[in-house]
Amino acid sequence: MLKNIKDVKQKKFTDYPERILQFGEGNFLRAFADWMVEKANEDGVYEGTIVACQPINQGLGEILNAQDCMYNVLIRGMENHKPVEQFKTINSISRCINPYEDYEALMELATNPQIDVIISNTTESGIVYSEGDKLGDKPPKSFPAKVCAFLYNRYKHFNGDPDKGMLLLPVELIDNNGAMLKKIVIRYATEWNLGDEFIDWVENYNEFASTLVDRIVPGYPRTEIDSIYEKLGYEDKLVVTCESFNLWVIEADSRYKDRLPIHKTSANVIWTDDVTPYKKRKVRILNGSHTAVVPCAFIAGFNTVLEFFRDDLFGGFEKDLISKEIIPATNMSKEELESFAASVLERFDNPYIVHNLIDITLNDSSKFNARCLPTIIDYYNKFNSCPKHFAFSLAGFIRFYKVENQNGEFVGKRDSGETYKIKDDASVLEFFTDVWKSDNLEEIVCKSLANTNIWSQNLNELGDLKEQVLFFLNSIRKNGMKEAMKQF
Repeated sequence: MLKNIKDVKQKKFTDYPERILQFGEGNFLRAFADWMVEKANEDGVYEGTIVACQPINQGLGEILNAQDCMYNVLIRGMENHKPVEQFKTINSISRCINPYEDYEALMELATNPQIDVIISNTTESGIVYSEGDKLGDKPPKSFPAKVCAFLYNRYKHFNGDPDKGMLLLPVELIDNNGAMLKKIVIRYATEWNLGDEFIDWVENYNEFASTLVDRIVPGYPRTEIDSIYEKLGYEDKLVVTCESFNLWVIEADSRYKDRLPIHKTSANVIWTDDVTPYKKRKVRILNGSHTAVVPCAFIAGFNTVLEFFRDDLFGGFEKDLISKEIIPATNMSKEELESFAASVLERFDNPYIVHNLIDITLNDSSKFNARCLPTIIDYYNKFNSCPKHFAFSLAGFIRFYKVENQNGEFVGKRDSGETYKIKDDASVLEFFTDVWKSDNLEEIVCKSLANTNIWSQNLNELGDLKEQVLFFLNSIRKNGMKEAMKQF
């Protein structure tokens, strides 16, 4: 029987003070933020540990504590076109608390003068207002209410000392996550009648950073855990896999940089006064290129990103989409965009990351509108013509949504005849079901492009986009997706 990691590994940094409160103990934070803190401790630029706190009652805290809060990050990726695999043991979590069982432990942390950073990942639905939360709840239901209670306890304990404010680093995947968290915290402070002086302290002496994070974290490698244990020589129930690439962009006052100096390591951390261009770069190049090509690749018969990306035709199409249309249309440094694009293409070629195409198409209509349409519009405004690769992708998108309602499920067919189910807003699926009852492609394209419930504007009015989409959709219907794409 294998020994546990805590019985084999000697834990490091046990004499370092607890300096970070982390709401969340899941895969992403452990493979991302905690990995960065570990590097900072190892490099000697930081001396501090993390107290993890479960944001919900059911979590991994018990398992984490049973392993003395040690676990391994298994980093897998491509470097210089060669696969690499590396284990990294994380020692920088001191303990994990469950506020649903020991709320006092969370409130006691607020009185620790050395705790000065809060990191969180409570999922996209975590930074929300929950009506009915009260200061006296142990704990309040919502994450922002817990933060408000924590800050109020700290404010009272230190008599409103301006130097005892916190740096808050939410990584939840919503726009302006720091500003949104701050807004809800202040709403609770107002509802709970905590006073103008406390609200002033929250607003002026606590830094709610808005952040952008990027790292693919598949998580616990369940299907290969036996071979991983064999490599490690011991049991680790919390081993987490991730890719090599990492990026944390932090929009905050630069005077907070040295409070958590993870940027002084080899981790890819950027402190900035505006996260917007970094988000734009990621959304357009990484997310936008996938959103454009994936429906086409799926219709053609590919099942994963790696399959189609390593195909000369489809992989070449995506590369050209990025280099010939996304980068020229994006008003940022060309060198910076090309460098980021190169890293993105290397990530797409990672054999360790399995991305199923049908999963990526979830809610694809809103994704295409947010990730692809801005590039199409910018390209048109800049060059007075519509981008051909995106026009083909839009035709592929309309083809992907050729569905029928079968007992409440919306079912389409790939070129092979194999059926698939689409998951999107019901109104979108009902719209395309109705549109595709016609056999007139021009009518189908006109109605599809005119739907302002999907698009931010009537796309029939955007130059020659309608004519291009109609031409490509006709080719797709006549020849199939692969043959149609060969004209590029």
